[in-house]
Amino acid sequence: MALYGHLSAPPSLQKTALIVGPEPELASEVSSTLSGWKIERVVSNDAALKAAETHAFDLIVTGENTSGKADVELLRDIRRVWPHTRLIVLTNESTPADVIDSMRESAFSYFSKPFSPASFAAMLRLATEEQCWDDGIEVIKATPEWIQIAARCDKKTADRLLQFFHEIIDLPESERDAVAYAFSEMLMNAVEHGGKLDPTKYVEISYVRARHAVMCRIKDPGEGFSLEELQHAAIANPPHDPLRHQAHRDAKGLRPGGFGMLITRNLVDELIYGEQRNEVLLIKYLDLAKQIDWMRMKAKWTANKPSKSV
Repeated sequence: MALYGHLSAPPSLQKTALIVGPEPELASEVSSTLSGWKIERVVSNDAALKAAETHAFDLIVTGENTSGKADVELLRDIRRVWPHTRLIVLTNESTPADVIDSMRESAFSYFSKPFSPASFAAMLRLATEEQCWDDGIEVIKATPEWIQIAARCDKKTADRLLQFFHEIIDLPESERDAVAYAFSEMLMNAVEHGGKLDPTKYVEISYVRARHAVMCRIKDPGEGFSLEELQHAAIANPPHDPLRHQAHRDAKGLRPGGFGMLITRNLVDELIYGEQRNEVLLIKYLDLAKQIDWMRMKAKWTANKPSKSV
């Protein structure tokens, strides 16, 4: 996601963001993105809860020096007072279970270090634009190994869900990026083409993390499709004519592209469609040696990181 310009609030309608943590850099970053907003700072989650009990904030951003678990507890306490509080979790201590809990408690978004500053800035902007947001993602049932979610068919909800899943996918970087890209392509297809960007409709998502494989199932509310209807997509090209789809795109006035499904098929090991083709299963088999190295690296990093404050 990219950030285009800054968002300014009229002085008479000035909004307020509460930034949590002892370091001033985060407040400066938020202030530079949300031009015209009033920025308040507190040093701890306890102080944030006291401030939130006094009055409502339009946005709360937690600091990196607290754990994801502690930040979810803060969100839970604040939403008892202000049920529609928008809170973005920032942390450098996180688990998939923490991310799931944050979704259950209707966090707006979740970032663990290291994360992209551009993605964070774009999510800040999204938090100021999204009007009806906290019923967009529903955790139906979940464990860190098996998650079932319903998500509203609009692009902003999809962008939020993609960030949550980026945090949940606990894999070595190359495999995580492959799974994340494939999931993104299929989710956006489901939302845009199956759900027609209709916010009254929902897509169903399941994510399974097995020992040697990752599986994602996405089902949209549409009627499905046939390959004959996808002549504008590269996945329908015959092997001897890999660019045939571009002629169909030109005839329909579509921009160059159409490679998403083809790229996805090459990034995962299995891409399986249901009978109506309104649901798809992505399977990525994992390299056991990479998994062992990844777990060792995480254990070493966890042992060496500084302790957290609450």
